[in-house]
Amino acid sequence: MTLDEQREAIRHELEALRANGAHRRELSLHACKRLFFDLGIRPSMAAVRELTQTGSASDIPKDIDHFWERIRDASKIRVGAGAIPKVLEEKAGELLGALFEHALVQARESVASERSQIQAVLDEAEQRVREAQIRHEASEQALQRSEAYAQAGWARVRELETGAATATMQHTTGHDVLHSVMRRLETENEKLAQRLEVEQATNASLRERIDALHGEMQQNAEHYAAQIKDAVAEAERRVKPMLVELDSLRSMASTYQTGIRDASRKEFDFIQQLSTAKSKADRLEDQVRSQSDEIDALTRELDRTRGQSTIAPELAQLLRALADEGRLGEQAFAMLGTLVDGQVAIPLHCPKCDDGEPELSNVDGRYELLCPECEHSSGMGHSRFEVVTRFLSTARASSV
Repeated sequence: MTLDEQREAIRHELEALRANGAHRRELSLHACKRLFFDLGIRPSMAAVRELTQTGSASDIPKDIDHFWERIRDASKIRVGAGAIPKVLEEKAGELLGALFEHALVQARESVASERSQIQAVLDEAEQRVREAQIRHEASEQALQRSEAYAQAGWARVRELETGAATATMQHTTGHDVLHSVMRRLETENEKLAQRLEVEQATNASLRERIDALHGEMQQNAEHYAAQIKDAVAEAERRVKPMLVELDSLRSMASTYQTGIRDASRKEFDFIQQLSTAKSKADRLEDQVRSQSDEIDALTRELDRTRGQSTIAPELAQLLRALADEGRLGEQAFAMLGTLVDGQVAIPLHCPKCDDGEPELSNVDGRYELLCPECEHSSGMGHSRFEVVTRFLSTARASSV
Protein backbone atom coordinates (compact mmCIF):
# COMPACT_ATOMS: atom_id res chain seq x y z
CA MET A 1 0.00 0.00 0.00
CA THR A 2 1.39 3.37 -0.96
CA LEU A 3 1.80 6.35 1.35
CA ASP A 4 -1.16 8.19 -0.19
CA GLU A 5 -3.39 5.15 0.19
CA GLN A 6 -2.34 4.81 3.87
CA ARG A 7 -3.10 8.51 4.45
CA GLU A 8 -6.51 8.03 2.82
CA ALA A 9 -7.18 5.02 5.08
CA ILE A 10 -6.20 7.11 8.13
CA ARG A 11 -8.66 9.81 7.00
CA HIS A 12 -11.45 7.21 6.75
CA GLU A 13 -10.63 5.98 10.28
CA LEU A 14 -10.74 9.54 11.58
CA GLU A 15 -14.10 10.10 9.84
CA ALA A 16 -15.46 6.94 11.49
CA LEU A 17 -14.22 8.11 14.90
CA ARG A 18 -15.77 11.57 14.32
CA ALA A 19 -19.06 9.89 13.37
CA ASN A 20 -18.93 7.90 16.66
CA GLY A 21 -18.60 11.14 18.65
CA ALA A 22 -14.82 11.29 19.19
CA HIS A 23 -13.38 14.63 20.36
CA ARG A 24 -10.65 16.69 18.80
CA ARG A 25 -7.92 15.31 21.13
CA GLU A 26 -8.86 11.71 20.41
CA LEU A 27 -8.70 12.42 16.68
CA SER A 28 -5.31 14.13 17.05
CA LEU A 29 -3.88 11.30 19.22
CA HIS A 30 -5.07 8.66 16.75
CA ALA A 31 -3.50 10.59 13.86
CA CYS A 32 -0.19 10.93 15.81
CA LYS A 33 -0.19 7.20 16.66
CA ARG A 34 -0.75 6.13 13.08
CA LEU A 35 1.87 8.56 11.76
CA PHE A 36 4.51 7.58 14.32
CA PHE A 37 4.02 3.80 14.60
CA ASP A 38 2.59 2.81 11.17
CA LEU A 39 4.13 5.34 8.76
CA GLY A 40 7.31 6.16 10.69
CA ILE A 41 6.59 9.88 10.38
CA ARG A 42 7.17 12.18 13.31
CA PRO A 43 3.82 13.88 14.10
CA SER A 44 3.70 17.56 13.21
CA MET A 45 1.03 20.16 13.45
CA ALA A 46 0.69 20.39 9.64
CA ALA A 47 0.48 16.62 9.17
CA VAL A 48 -2.04 16.19 11.99
CA ARG A 49 -4.11 19.18 10.82
CA GLU A 50 -4.14 17.79 7.28
CA LEU A 51 -5.54 14.44 8.48
CA THR A 52 -8.03 15.63 11.13
CA GLN A 53 -9.16 18.86 9.41
CA THR A 54 -9.89 20.32 12.88
CA GLY A 55 -8.11 22.14 15.69
CA SER A 56 -6.38 25.49 15.97
CA ALA A 57 -2.70 26.46 15.82
CA SER A 58 -2.50 26.32 19.66
CA ASP A 59 -4.60 23.18 20.26
CA ILE A 60 -2.81 20.80 17.87
CA PRO A 61 0.69 21.32 19.49
CA LYS A 62 -0.89 20.60 22.88
CA ASP A 63 -2.33 17.35 21.51
CA ILE A 64 1.08 16.38 20.09
CA ASP A 65 2.74 17.10 23.46
CA HIS A 66 0.08 14.95 25.17
CA PHE A 67 0.88 12.13 22.71
CA TRP A 68 4.57 12.29 23.58
CA GLU A 69 3.73 12.38 27.30
CA ARG A 70 1.65 9.24 26.93
CA ILE A 71 4.56 7.62 25.08
CA ARG A 72 6.92 8.54 27.96
CA ASP A 73 4.50 7.22 30.57
CA ALA A 74 4.09 3.99 28.66
CA SER A 75 7.90 3.60 28.38
CA LYS A 76 8.40 4.11 32.13
CA ILE A 77 5.80 1.56 32.95
CA ARG A 78 7.28 -1.04 30.66
CA VAL A 79 10.78 -0.47 32.00
CA GLY A 80 9.71 -0.66 35.66
CA ALA A 81 7.48 -3.65 35.23
CA GLY A 82 10.23 -6.21 34.39
CA ALA A 83 12.65 -7.96 36.76
CA ILE A 84 15.92 -6.47 35.52
CA PRO A 85 19.05 -5.60 37.44
CA LYS A 86 19.40 -2.22 39.10
CA VAL A 87 22.37 -1.19 36.97
CA LEU A 88 20.55 -2.14 33.77
CA GLU A 89 17.47 -0.32 34.96
CA GLU A 90 19.53 2.79 35.56
CA LYS A 91 21.22 2.53 32.18
CA ALA A 92 17.88 1.96 30.53
CA GLY A 93 16.50 4.99 32.42
CA GLU A 94 19.43 7.09 31.35
CA LEU A 95 19.01 5.90 27.78
CA LEU A 96 15.32 6.64 27.83
CA GLY A 97 16.04 10.00 29.44
CA ALA A 98 18.61 10.80 26.73
CA LEU A 99 16.15 9.64 24.10
CA PHE A 100 13.46 11.80 25.65
CA GLU A 101 15.74 14.82 25.79
CA HIS A 102 16.78 14.24 22.23
CA ALA A 103 13.13 13.78 21.21
CA LEU A 104 12.22 16.87 23.18
CA VAL A 105 14.94 18.89 21.41
CA GLN A 106 13.77 17.55 18.07
CA ALA A 107 10.17 18.28 18.99
CA ARG A 108 11.06 21.85 20.01
CA GLU A 109 12.98 22.36 16.79
CA SER A 110 10.11 20.89 14.82
CA VAL A 111 7.66 23.07 16.75
CA ALA A 112 9.84 26.14 16.12
CA SER A 113 10.07 25.29 12.44
CA GLU A 114 6.34 24.65 12.26
CA ARG A 115 5.70 27.83 14.20
CA SER A 116 7.83 29.79 11.72
CA GLN A 117 5.94 28.15 8.89
CA ILE A 118 2.64 28.89 10.62
CA GLN A 119 3.79 32.47 11.25
CA ALA A 120 4.69 32.81 7.57
CA VAL A 121 1.31 31.34 6.69
CA LEU A 122 -0.31 33.69 9.19
CA ASP A 123 1.63 36.67 7.77
CA GLU A 124 0.62 35.69 4.28
CA ALA A 125 -2.96 35.20 5.47
CA GLU A 126 -2.88 38.59 7.20
CA GLN A 127 -1.47 40.14 4.03
CA ARG A 128 -4.24 38.48 2.08
CA VAL A 129 -6.73 39.68 4.67
CA ARG A 130 -5.40 43.24 4.37
CA GLU A 131 -5.51 43.01 0.58
CA ALA A 132 -8.99 41.54 0.87
CA GLN A 133 -9.98 44.40 3.19
CA ILE A 134 -8.54 46.92 0.70
CA ARG A 135 -10.44 45.18 -2.09
CA HIS A 136 -13.49 45.05 0.15
CA GLU A 137 -13.21 48.79 0.85
CA ALA A 138 -12.75 49.48 -2.87
CA SER A 139 -15.71 47.22 -3.55
CA GLU A 140 -17.70 49.07 -0.87
CA GLN A 141 -16.79 52.41 -2.46
CA ALA A 142 -17.63 51.07 -5.92
CA LEU A 143 -20.85 49.66 -4.48
CA GLN A 144 -21.69 53.04 -2.93
CA ARG A 145 -20.95 54.77 -6.23
CA SER A 146 -23.03 52.17 -8.02
CA GLU A 147 -25.85 52.69 -5.52
CA ALA A 148 -25.57 56.47 -6.01
CA TYR A 149 -25.62 55.96 -9.78
CA ALA A 150 -28.53 53.54 -9.39
CA GLN A 151 -30.46 56.02 -7.19
CA ALA A 152 -29.77 58.80 -9.71
CA GLY A 153 -30.86 56.43 -12.49
CA TRP A 154 -34.04 55.51 -10.58
CA ALA A 155 -34.73 59.20 -9.97
CA ARG A 156 -34.21 59.84 -13.67
CA VAL A 157 -36.46 56.86 -14.49
CA ARG A 158 -39.18 58.18 -12.13
CA GLU A 159 -38.81 61.63 -13.70
CA LEU A 160 -39.07 60.14 -17.18
CA GLU A 161 -42.07 58.02 -16.11
CA THR A 162 -43.73 61.16 -14.72
CA GLY A 163 -42.96 63.03 -17.95
CA ALA A 164 -44.24 60.09 -19.98
CA ALA A 165 -47.46 59.98 -17.93
CA THR A 166 -47.89 63.75 -18.37
CA ALA A 167 -47.19 63.47 -22.10
CA THR A 168 -49.65 60.58 -22.35
CA MET A 169 -52.30 62.62 -20.51
CA GLN A 170 -51.64 65.65 -22.74
CA HIS A 171 -51.77 63.43 -25.82
CA THR A 172 -55.08 61.93 -24.64
CA THR A 173 -56.48 65.40 -23.88
CA GLY A 174 -55.23 66.76 -27.23
CA HIS A 175 -56.70 63.72 -29.00
CA ASP A 176 -60.11 64.30 -27.34
CA VAL A 177 -60.00 68.03 -28.19
CA LEU A 178 -59.02 67.17 -31.77
CA HIS A 179 -61.94 64.71 -32.02
CA SER A 180 -64.39 67.29 -30.66
CA VAL A 181 -63.06 69.93 -33.08
CA MET A 182 -63.31 67.46 -35.97
CA ARG A 183 -66.90 66.58 -35.01
CA ARG A 184 -67.80 70.27 -34.75
CA LEU A 185 -66.13 70.98 -38.10
CA GLU A 186 -67.96 68.04 -39.69
CA THR A 187 -71.27 69.35 -38.32
CA GLU A 188 -70.54 72.85 -39.59
CA ASN A 189 -69.45 71.37 -42.92
CA GLU A 190 -72.75 69.51 -43.23
CA LYS A 191 -74.68 72.69 -42.38
CA LEU A 192 -72.65 74.67 -44.90
CA ALA A 193 -73.20 71.96 -47.52
CA GLN A 194 -76.96 72.11 -46.92
CA ARG A 195 -76.90 75.89 -47.04
CA LEU A 196 -74.80 75.71 -50.22
CA GLU A 197 -77.36 73.42 -51.79
CA VAL A 198 -80.13 75.89 -50.89
CA GLU A 199 -78.06 78.79 -52.21
CA GLN A 200 -77.31 76.87 -55.39
CA ALA A 201 -81.00 76.17 -55.90
CA THR A 202 -81.80 79.85 -55.28
CA ASN A 203 -79.01 80.94 -57.59
CA ALA A 204 -80.31 78.55 -60.25
CA SER A 205 -83.80 80.07 -60.04
CA LEU A 206 -82.35 83.59 -60.09
CA ARG A 207 -80.14 82.67 -63.01
CA GLU A 208 -83.18 81.37 -64.90
CA ARG A 209 -84.99 84.62 -64.14
CA ILE A 210 -81.99 86.66 -65.28
CA ASP A 211 -81.81 84.64 -68.47
CA ALA A 212 -85.50 85.25 -69.02
CA LEU A 213 -85.05 88.99 -68.38
CA HIS A 214 -82.07 89.09 -70.70
CA GLY A 215 -84.09 87.31 -73.36
CA GLU A 216 -86.98 89.72 -72.88
CA MET A 217 -84.58 92.67 -72.97
CA GLN A 218 -83.05 91.34 -76.17
CA GLN A 219 -86.47 90.91 -77.71
CA ASN A 220 -87.53 94.42 -76.63
CA ALA A 221 -84.29 95.90 -77.93
CA GLU A 222 -84.68 94.13 -81.25
CA HIS A 223 -88.30 95.19 -81.42
CA TYR A 224 -87.49 98.83 -80.63
CA ALA A 225 -84.55 98.78 -83.03
CA ALA A 226 -86.82 97.44 -85.75
CA GLN A 227 -89.38 100.15 -84.98
CA ILE A 228 -86.67 102.83 -85.11
CA LYS A 229 -85.36 101.40 -88.36
CA ASP A 230 -88.84 101.32 -89.85
CA ALA A 231 -89.46 104.89 -88.72
CA VAL A 232 -86.20 106.08 -90.21
CA ALA A 233 -86.89 104.16 -93.42
CA GLU A 234 -90.39 105.60 -93.56
CA ALA A 235 -89.01 109.06 -92.96
CA GLU A 236 -86.40 108.59 -95.66
CA ARG A 237 -89.01 107.17 -98.01
CA ARG A 238 -91.18 110.21 -97.43
CA VAL A 239 -88.34 112.72 -97.38
CA LYS A 240 -86.71 111.65 -100.65
CA PRO A 241 -89.73 112.36 -102.86
CA MET A 242 -90.28 115.55 -100.98
CA LEU A 243 -86.71 116.58 -101.57
CA VAL A 244 -87.02 115.77 -105.25
CA GLU A 245 -90.25 117.64 -105.39
CA LEU A 246 -88.72 120.52 -103.44
CA ASP A 247 -85.88 120.67 -105.91
CA SER A 248 -88.33 120.77 -108.81
CA LEU A 249 -90.37 123.40 -107.07
CA ARG A 250 -87.36 125.45 -106.33
CA SER A 251 -86.31 125.20 -110.00
CA MET A 252 -89.74 126.42 -110.97
CA ALA A 253 -89.82 129.15 -108.34
CA SER A 254 -88.43 131.77 -110.65
CA THR A 255 -91.26 131.24 -113.04
CA TYR A 256 -94.15 130.32 -110.78
CA GLN A 257 -94.67 132.27 -107.56
CA THR A 258 -97.60 130.16 -106.71
CA GLY A 259 -95.42 127.08 -107.04
CA ILE A 260 -93.06 128.65 -104.56
CA ARG A 261 -95.82 129.11 -102.04
CA ASP A 262 -96.87 125.50 -102.54
CA ALA A 263 -93.31 124.36 -102.23
CA SER A 264 -92.95 126.36 -99.04
CA ARG A 265 -96.06 124.77 -97.64
CA LYS A 266 -94.92 121.30 -98.64
CA GLU A 267 -91.53 121.97 -97.14
CA PHE A 268 -93.22 123.03 -93.92
CA ASP A 269 -95.28 119.83 -93.98
CA PHE A 270 -92.14 117.80 -94.56
CA ILE A 271 -90.45 119.51 -91.65
CA GLN A 272 -93.47 118.76 -89.48
CA GLN A 273 -93.42 115.11 -90.50
CA LEU A 274 -89.69 114.92 -89.94
CA SER A 275 -90.13 116.45 -86.48
CA THR A 276 -92.88 113.95 -85.73
CA ALA A 277 -90.66 111.03 -86.83
CA LYS A 278 -87.81 112.37 -84.74
CA SER A 279 -90.09 112.72 -81.70
CA LYS A 280 -91.26 109.14 -82.18
CA ALA A 281 -87.65 107.97 -82.47
CA ASP A 282 -86.77 109.90 -79.29
CA ARG A 283 -89.70 108.35 -77.52
CA LEU A 284 -88.65 104.87 -78.60
CA GLU A 285 -85.08 105.62 -77.45
CA ASP A 286 -86.44 106.77 -74.10
CA GLN A 287 -88.37 103.51 -73.83
CA VAL A 288 -85.20 101.53 -74.58
CA ARG A 289 -83.33 103.56 -71.96
CA SER A 290 -86.08 103.02 -69.40
CA GLN A 291 -86.05 99.28 -70.16
CA SER A 292 -82.27 99.27 -69.68
CA ASP A 293 -82.66 101.14 -66.38
CA GLU A 294 -85.28 98.63 -65.31
CA ILE A 295 -82.93 95.75 -66.18
CA ASP A 296 -80.14 97.43 -64.22
CA ALA A 297 -82.50 97.88 -61.26
CA LEU A 298 -83.50 94.21 -61.50
CA THR A 299 -79.82 93.23 -61.63
CA ARG A 300 -79.08 95.31 -58.53
CA GLU A 301 -82.12 93.85 -56.84
CA LEU A 302 -80.90 90.37 -57.77
CA ASP A 303 -77.47 91.10 -56.26
CA ARG A 304 -79.15 92.42 -53.11
CA THR A 305 -81.38 89.36 -52.97
CA ARG A 306 -78.32 87.10 -53.19
CA GLY A 307 -76.93 88.69 -50.04
CA GLN A 308 -80.20 88.16 -48.16
CA SER A 309 -81.44 85.00 -46.55
CA THR A 310 -83.94 82.95 -48.52
CA ILE A 311 -86.84 80.82 -47.43
CA ALA A 312 -88.70 77.94 -48.99
CA PRO A 313 -91.18 78.80 -51.79
CA GLU A 314 -94.00 77.04 -49.90
CA LEU A 315 -93.43 79.18 -46.82
CA ALA A 316 -93.27 82.32 -48.99
CA GLN A 317 -96.56 81.34 -50.66
CA LEU A 318 -98.15 80.85 -47.23
CA LEU A 319 -96.94 84.25 -46.05
CA ARG A 320 -98.29 85.93 -49.22
CA ALA A 321 -101.65 84.25 -48.64
CA LEU A 322 -101.73 85.48 -45.04
CA ALA A 323 -100.74 88.97 -46.19
CA ASP A 324 -103.47 89.00 -48.87
CA GLU A 325 -106.02 88.05 -46.20
CA GLY A 326 -104.81 90.98 -44.05
CA ARG A 327 -103.62 88.73 -41.20
CA LEU A 328 -100.10 90.22 -41.06
CA GLY A 329 -99.66 93.48 -39.17
CA GLU A 330 -96.94 96.11 -39.00
CA GLN A 331 -94.99 94.14 -36.40
CA ALA A 332 -95.10 90.94 -38.49
CA PHE A 333 -93.80 92.77 -41.56
CA ALA A 334 -91.01 94.32 -39.47
CA MET A 335 -90.01 90.88 -38.09
CA LEU A 336 -90.01 89.27 -41.54
CA GLY A 337 -87.90 92.04 -43.06
CA THR A 338 -86.69 91.16 -46.56
CA LEU A 339 -86.84 87.36 -46.14
CA VAL A 340 -89.74 86.98 -48.61
CA ASP A 341 -88.61 89.67 -51.11
CA GLY A 342 -86.94 87.09 -53.33
CA GLN A 343 -90.31 85.35 -53.82
CA VAL A 344 -92.39 88.51 -54.45
CA ALA A 345 -92.92 89.90 -57.96
CA ILE A 346 -93.85 93.53 -58.68
CA PRO A 347 -97.20 93.88 -60.50
CA LEU A 348 -96.83 94.84 -64.15
CA HIS A 349 -99.93 97.08 -64.13
CA CYS A 350 -101.54 99.25 -61.53
CA PRO A 351 -104.69 97.53 -60.19
CA LYS A 352 -106.34 100.93 -59.75
CA CYS A 353 -105.91 102.56 -63.19
CA ASP A 354 -104.83 99.50 -65.28
CA ASP A 355 -102.60 101.74 -67.41
CA GLY A 356 -99.62 102.68 -65.28
CA GLU A 357 -96.63 100.49 -64.61
CA PRO A 358 -95.84 100.63 -60.85
CA GLU A 359 -92.32 101.68 -59.93
CA LEU A 360 -90.44 100.44 -56.83
CA SER A 361 -88.14 102.83 -54.98
CA ASN A 362 -85.74 102.21 -52.07
CA VAL A 363 -84.63 105.17 -49.98
CA ASP A 364 -82.45 104.55 -46.90
CA GLY A 365 -83.64 100.96 -46.58
CA ARG A 366 -87.36 101.95 -46.88
CA TYR A 367 -89.42 100.73 -49.85
CA GLU A 368 -92.33 102.41 -51.73
CA LEU A 369 -94.41 101.22 -54.72
CA LEU A 370 -95.91 104.07 -56.78
CA CYS A 371 -97.97 104.24 -59.98
CA PRO A 372 -96.73 107.15 -62.13
CA GLU A 373 -100.09 107.48 -63.94
CA CYS A 374 -102.61 107.69 -61.10
CA GLU A 375 -100.08 108.27 -58.33
CA HIS A 376 -101.46 105.35 -56.36
CA SER A 377 -98.89 104.59 -53.58
CA SER A 378 -98.35 101.83 -51.06
CA GLY A 379 -96.65 104.11 -48.53
CA MET A 380 -93.25 103.50 -46.98
CA GLY A 381 -92.54 99.95 -45.83
CA HIS A 382 -89.80 97.71 -44.45
CA SER A 383 -89.63 95.38 -47.46
CA ARG A 384 -90.81 94.87 -51.01
CA PHE A 385 -93.18 92.18 -49.74
CA GLU A 386 -94.89 94.71 -47.44
CA VAL A 387 -95.27 97.52 -50.03
CA VAL A 388 -96.56 95.14 -52.75
CA THR A 389 -99.09 93.70 -50.30
CA ARG A 390 -100.26 97.19 -49.28
CA PHE A 391 -100.28 98.40 -52.88
CA LEU A 392 -102.61 95.59 -53.99
CA SER A 393 -104.76 95.57 -50.85
CA THR A 394 -105.28 99.38 -50.98
CA ALA A 395 -106.31 99.12 -54.65
CA ARG A 396 -108.81 96.34 -53.85
CA ALA A 397 -110.21 98.34 -50.93
CA SER A 398 -110.63 101.40 -53.19
CA SER A 399 -112.40 99.37 -55.86
CA VAL A 400 -114.78 97.89 -53.27
